[in-house]
Amino acid sequence: MTYCVGLMLKRGLVFMSDTRTNSGVDNISTFRKMFTWEVPGERSITLMTAGNLATTQSVISLLEERSKEPSERNPSILEAPSMFQVATMVGNLLKDVISTHAEVGQRADAAFNATIILGGQIGDGAPCLFLIYPEGNYIEASFDTPYFQIGETKYGRPILVRAYDPDMSFEDAVKLLLVSFDSTIKANLSVSLPLDVHIYEAGSLKNGRVFRIAPDDPYYESVSSGWGIALRDAFGKLPEFVLPPE
Repeated sequence: MTYCVGLMLKRGLVFMSDTRTNSGVDNISTFRKMFTWEVPGERSITLMTAGNLATTQSVISLLEERSKEPSERNPSILEAPSMFQVATMVGNLLKDVISTHAEVGQRADAAFNATIILGGQIGDGAPCLFLIYPEGNYIEASFDTPYFQIGETKYGRPILVRAYDPDMSFEDAVKLLLVSFDSTIKANLSVSLPLDVHIYEAGSLKNGRVFRIAPDDPYYESVSSGWGIALRDAFGKLPEFVLPPE
C-alpha cells in the first residue's frame, strides 16, 4: 500500500509520500513514489503514484524516456504548454499502460490499477494540482478542495479536514502532513518512513526544497510522540459522560 498527499497553499504546493510498497514479517520493500521534473524559469512538475508497482513504474519510465530523448519527446511533459495538457498526457498514458497490462494473461484490470497526484506550474499559469484516475480522467484541486490523497487515505484525513489553512506557512504544512502520515503509519503497517517531501513556491518555476525524512528523524519522532500526548490531554479535558439512570 502507500500514502501520498498533495496540498495547495496560497504560497504554493506541498507534496509528501511514503516509500513502502510491501509489508510483512519477511517482505518489506522500499520504492520512491515521488518524481520531479523541471525546466528552470519555465516549469516545475511533481508526480506521486499509488497502486500497482509495475504500472506506476512503466508510466514513470515512459515519462522519463520522453523527457530525455529528443526523438521521443512527442508528447513530452517538458514541452506541454499548460498543466492541463500535462494532466491529459499523464492520464492518457496511465490508461494506455493499464490497458496494455490487462490484455496480457488473465483479464483483471483492477490488478493493474494506479492513481496519480500531479502538480506544478508552467509559465504564467497558476500552480495546479490534479488527481488522475486509472481511467485517465482527472479532477483539479481548488481552495474548496485544497488537497488530494491517494493510497491509504482514511486514517490521515481527519487532521487535514480540521487543521488545514490555505494561509499556513510551508513549515506548518509539513508539520500538518507529518501528523497525517503518523496517524496512518500507526494504524497501517503498509505505510512507513522514509517520507519524501517537495515544497514548491508559487511563481518560482523551478523545483523547490526536495528532501527525505528518515525513520530515525528526531523532529518526526517529537511530532509523533507529542501528538499522542496532545490527544490524550485533549481527551482528558472533554466533559465527563454521565450514564443515564437505570
